[in-house]
Amino acid sequence: MTDKHPILLVEDDDDLGYVLKTYLELFEFEVTWAKNGVEGEQQFHAGQFAACLLDVMLPRMDGFELAKQIKASGSQVPIIFLTAKALKVDKLKGFSLGADDYMVKPIEEEELVARLRAVIRRSVVKHDSAAPNATTSKVYALGQYTLDVQNQTLHHPEAKLIRLTEKECQLLQMFVEHPNQLVTREEVLHKLWGKNDYFNRRSMDVFITRLRKYLAADPQLKIVTVYKKGFVLEVMTDY
Repeated sequence: MTDKHPILLVEDDDDLGYVLKTYLELFEFEVTWAKNGVEGEQQFHAGQFAACLLDVMLPRMDGFELAKQIKASGSQVPIIFLTAKALKVDKLKGFSLGADDYMVKPIEEEELVARLRAVIRRSVVKHDSAAPNATTSKVYALGQYTLDVQNQTLHHPEAKLIRLTEKECQLLQMFVEHPNQLVTREEVLHKLWGKNDYFNRRSMDVFITRLRKYLAADPQLKIVTVYKKGFVLEVMTDY
């Protein structure tokens, strides 16, 4: 018998929560079900999970805030939002908070299983690549900055230490390893987001904007958009 993947489900609708928990446990998942955001955060810190399924419209703490708290803890656990909110602005907000996927209700159970398997598989590959001897132990000099990949920090001697999210760090590392070279949108999307679609492209643009703000203290550094192709980290001093 194979080990089951522990899943945190945070859903305040009793009927939907019961259906999803029961259905997922027919497969390779063991589900912990919380019915509000505060309980969800407590359960998250009390256990170890392979993925989180978060409703957005939750009592006591909404799903967006819960995702923010989970990511702020330094966790790399994949997050899928389950929500009735189908507006693009809500989906983009979810992805900007570090969500790995976003499903609009009514939820198709078979599709949910497939998406869960996909985000868990990507997470396992990501962790395998972060094993000893991998590039996560590297420290890079970037103009006036120092990028510490292992600790996910960006330091400038005259500015406050910036703590990066995992994806921010991975994206910046891609640019740092290819200074003054084109890094294609396609390459970034497939390596860091898993696929090239509208919402992932918009999420990527949000992360690019963040990196530009982080690097603003050094006028010799600039992330330039190459129309329809990708991005170039321009380093205007010796690298």
